[in-house]
Amino acid sequence: MPKPLKPPKPVLLADTEAELSCQIEALLADPAHQSNPLREPLAHLLACNQVHQAQLRRLIRISDGYQTLSRRHHETLENQYERQLHRLEKLARISDRYQNSLRELSETLKQASLQDSLTGLGNRRFLMDRLAQETERANRKQAPFTLGILDVDWFKTINDRFGHEAGDTALCAIAQAITRALREYDVCGRWGGEEFLILLPETSIEFALRIAQRVCDEIKATRFDFMEERITASLGLSVYRPGERFSDTLKRADEALLRAKANGRDRMEA
Repeated sequence: MPKPLKPPKPVLLADTEAELSCQIEALLADPAHQSNPLREPLAHLLACNQVHQAQLRRLIRISDGYQTLSRRHHETLENQYERQLHRLEKLARISDRYQNSLRELSETLKQASLQDSLTGLGNRRFLMDRLAQETERANRKQAPFTLGILDVDWFKTINDRFGHEAGDTALCAIAQAITRALREYDVCGRWGGEEFLILLPETSIEFALRIAQRVCDEIKATRFDFMEERITASLGLSVYRPGERFSDTLKRADEALLRAKANGRDRMEA
């Protein structure tokens, strides 16, 4: 009779799961996520996972007890191994399901933290991450990008005349209009309030002006049931200069936007 194999040593927590739990706890402790609608279910699932791990440890101890009991009853090592292996496989399947659920919720929370809840566009945090990436790529490839900051003209009057719900509707429609006017690889996000940031990779100022005009025309063509007037926008453009911080590029774009508003709005400045 061949010598039976030694049962594998059970592993309760994989390194990846321990790291994932730490990441989830850090996200839950971050004040920036206190109002996120996914925070409560994620905290609940994390607590369930901790309870599950305690149950796993208890089951392993019970399993060890069965092992001792089986030796006392002169059970064969082969039968003992088969039974223990079956238990461990079952526990591993349960543990895998919990790990997958934690990963999916963690990814969902991460995506939600980068998205503007009203317009569905990327939020300021998302845009800052993309600006850092695009700056590194522009320096590496020596292919500067163009930034645009767009401000909806006289937006406060929409809220004052028709209410904030109408203002939210207008912002969502404007976000869609900007997206339609951009190229597939361009980036647009909500910079704050009624301001939007547009990132045009590897784009000269001459071509950026054409895209910006298309954006403004698309916004102006958008109509709303609650108002007869057309909405317009002012836009400031700036080209990234290799080696500078992207905050400098943003500053020049913001200055160009101020000039556009000072010169009568419904226009572009670079």
